[in-house]
Amino acid sequence: MSGQSTPRTIVLTGASSGIGVVAAEQLAAQGNEIAIVGRNPERTRAVAERVGGTPFLADFERLADVHALADALLQRYERIDVLANNAGGLYAKREITVDGHERTIQTNHLAPFLLTKLLLPRLESTAEAGHPVRVVSTASVANRFGRLRLDDLDFAQRPWMGGWRAYGTAKLATILFIRELAERLTGTGIDAFSFHPGTIATNFGLSSPLIRFGSAVTRGGYGIGVDRGAAPLVMLATDSPVGAPSGTYFDRLRANGVMRHQAKNAQLGRDLWNVSAEIVGV
Repeated sequence: MSGQSTPRTIVLTGASSGIGVVAAEQLAAQGNEIAIVGRNPERTRAVAERVGGTPFLADFERLADVHALADALLQRYERIDVLANNAGGLYAKREITVDGHERTIQTNHLAPFLLTKLLLPRLESTAEAGHPVRVVSTASVANRFGRLRLDDLDFAQRPWMGGWRAYGTAKLATILFIRELAERLTGTGIDAFSFHPGTIATNFGLSSPLIRFGSAVTRGGYGIGVDRGAAPLVMLATDSPVGAPSGTYFDRLRANGVMRHQAKNAQLGRDLWNVSAEIVGV
């Protein structure tokens, strides 16, 4: 980290479990101020206390929570250097949120999209003050079996398939969102990246029979550890050069990971942006 008079502020969602906890610990150890965003009150506060950060509670299945979170962050921080959109989930059963959207697309895409839009003026003012700013979003190699249909984001017209196709589609949307965000922020001093953390041995996706089966047959030994899984998030959230242009999707630490062909469709990215903005009302 370069020497600075004041600590960098990193907003980290999904920070109360999995790679979010490890990233919070490592980024705090570097001297950053961490906003610990989580859904579970006890875990979120415990992580914040352990790393010396500030806890913020928000359930991304409620867009009203995202608005309240943005308000709280803007009141608390005059400067935001990194927004790390790490919250999300894989759900074995199709369910609709209180906002009327399928919860996979809401938690993995619509809520992070809304939070980014609400915090964007603060990110821009931070960049204008001469500080490098980044938006980092957790995607997945699962994007490769996603299929984005703007007329059916909620998967009402397609087979659910245990939630995997919806999850892959939501992560495909994440990559498209970051690529379009990078395009829109060209020349502002704000970079945007997405990444696949790896197949990680955590409690993620345990509502999925396939994940539970994999964990059982390997006695919990499938996947990489959370320390390795957090490495791309930590790398992209520091202020060190990443050696890749804004908008890049990383497969772990490797730039230009394999993406479904739709992820390279710039017009689809623009259309997704416009549809998402209309849905969340920004």
